[in-house]
Amino acid sequence: MAEKDAEGFKKETVSKLLSSSFKEDKTRLSGDATLLMTELLKIFVQEAAVRSLKQAESEDCDQVDVEHFEKILPQLLLDF
Repeated sequence: MAEKDAEGFKKETVSKLLSSSFKEDKTRLSGDATLLMTELLKIFVQEAAVRSLKQAESEDCDQVDVEHFEKILPQLLLDF
């Protein structure tokens, strides 16, 4: 079974995600880089959730929908 961090990201998945962007097959990924990227993904997802919630609240909605996420996505991507 693959190791997961507390937020549910599989280290193997994060590693494959990073490795898929390498241009050379000789490029290797350290365990520290995988842990760092896992932490960054956790922060990114948390920030997206908080901003989507605030967007929904500003529209007087009781539930966060995909539309709220779509509205905050451009600014979120610029911030990261």
